[in-house]
Amino acid sequence: MLTKRIIPCLDIKEGRVVKGVKFLGLRDAGDPVEVAKVYDRQQADELVFLDITASFENRKTLIDLVEDIAKNIFMPFTVGGGIRDISDIRDLLNAGADKVSINSAAVKYPELIKEASDKFGSQCIVVAIDAKLICCGVPSFRLSAPNSNLQAPSQDKWEVFINGGRTPTELEAVEWAKNAAELGAGEILLTSMDFDGTKDGYDLNLTRAVSDNVSIPVIASGGAGKLEHFYDALNKAGADACLAASLFHYGEFTVKQVKEYLKQKGVAVRL
Repeated sequence: MLTKRIIPCLDIKEGRVVKGVKFLGLRDAGDPVEVAKVYDRQQADELVFLDITASFENRKTLIDLVEDIAKNIFMPFTVGGGIRDISDIRDLLNAGADKVSINSAAVKYPELIKEASDKFGSQCIVVAIDAKLICCGVPSFRLSAPNSNLQAPSQDKWEVFINGGRTPTELEAVEWAKNAAELGAGEILLTSMDFDGTKDGYDLNLTRAVSDNVSIPVIASGGAGKLEHFYDALNKAGADACLAASLFHYGEFTVKQVKEYLKQKGVAVRL
């Protein structure tokens, strides 16, 4: 049985870890290298580094900072932000990243996914999707009766946003995830803009809809606030991994506490 993964995320702005709510109201959460070392000691399964303003500012991600973090951790390391072409991906992998996360460039140039997958292997190409609900079907998981046989509402639609959540694309998130998988993405990093930073739980409808429609791993992101939220995303919504930020950054839970809880609930995790 494949183990489920717990992944802290470093959102980086101006060289510092930051975190907001629904992509707004960013506040400082520490030095990236020191924060990364903490998660390495906590035995996180992976670490994600996202330079959240690189694409919007039309610049490359912070290579020197990526190198500094890579030298200080011993877990798989995914880096995203400001990637425009194959050379950017190569530079990040050479700087110590194990995987590269592509968001805005993948939407603008979908052929980049296939080119990168062919050149470096699909296992290190992650397509990140920032999605916002635009059309509702039936009530969401959060409003459903406890212990019911939950199914994602087929009428829900989510729009994909790029440039750090600033620019709508008119792409529907589930269809874009399917397309990205077909082009060679190895994983989908799926962030709900509606739930991001709220601590109300992951968007289970969105996560279920995507995980049901792709054969590659889906990382749920946006909204973790309680231990139960991780279990729900993995067990009810079919996620292969859960990404979280503020809940870890501000010491509400450690990675180990999350994993111990999940193990008690019968979820296969690496301790």
